[in-house]
Amino acid sequence: MAIEIDVTYHGDPAGIVAAARNIEERGGTDGLFVPEGAHDPFVYLTLAAEHTERLRLGTSIALAFARSPMAMAYPAYDVHRLSGGRFVLGLGSQIKPHIERRYSMPWSRPADRMREYIAAVRAIWHTWQTGDALDFRGDFYTHTLMPPLFNPGPVPFPSPEIWLAGVGPRMVATAGAVADGFICHPLLSRDYLADVLQPQLEDGRASTGATGGFTLAAMAMVATGRTEEEYADAVAGTKRQIGFYASTPAYKPVLDHHGWGDLHGEAHAFTKAGRWTELGDLVDDEVLTTLAVVGELDRVGADVRARFDGLASRVVLSIPYAADDALGLDIASS
Repeated sequence: MAIEIDVTYHGDPAGIVAAARNIEERGGTDGLFVPEGAHDPFVYLTLAAEHTERLRLGTSIALAFARSPMAMAYPAYDVHRLSGGRFVLGLGSQIKPHIERRYSMPWSRPADRMREYIAAVRAIWHTWQTGDALDFRGDFYTHTLMPPLFNPGPVPFPSPEIWLAGVGPRMVATAGAVADGFICHPLLSRDYLADVLQPQLEDGRASTGATGGFTLAAMAMVATGRTEEEYADAVAGTKRQIGFYASTPAYKPVLDHHGWGDLHGEAHAFTKAGRWTELGDLVDDEVLTTLAVVGELDRVGADVRARFDGLASRVVLSIPYAADDALGLDIASS
């Protein structure tokens, strides 16, 4: 299958318009995705929607449990309207400490909650599209009030697709069961995608008899540069990012799959000791090249496509180090 390459934007909100215009004008990429980190991704994507015409725009990801389904439905629908139907709502759960301690929101049974969350968002959009009464009642969320004053009305195209990110088997299966697509976590190898994630997605789809189109988007860490110094910085930054992911218990199954489970314990101990900048020292070249695409700029784009050929239909580039906005475009066109 042909693989589309999308780029992510991590910079300041003030730079998103220039970046989005540059991405669209240069070509070679199909989509622009924005993660939810230190800024609200919907602010970025509103600006990008107003200043582009072709690019698919999406969140990779927006934190579902940090908002109610209603609070998520409104900005997603608005960006979809402003972009002329080009928006994809990428959702993720985040982890319990962030939801409870950073956002002061409830956390329980994340896979079951996410399944209901997606159903609730779609029920809200259905009401806006059709005018039918809103009557969603679940175990976690209830939405039964939609006065005309607060109904934005229909858009002249289908409601946004919802892609779900996941790591654990139940969340991955949930994506297969109820979402329009799946976003792989960047800590990813070809073997793990083929041997673990794809069967879990297929089990989820089989559980609901899903037969429609489904997008599998792999997020890929890429280490490259235009000069030897940039290349070395990229390798070091990617190793640190892998070390950070390795320290998180939720991502240990990826390491276990390759026989690197001990790396989790070592990385976790480093974080407990505050040795964040040293995490990259734990990552050897075998781990690096298995979990990231590493190479010269003139061929790394082809290497990205080769790694996920036959498995994913899209690759969202992840560049976990300081780099200018054009690097992702250079990778996509190489």
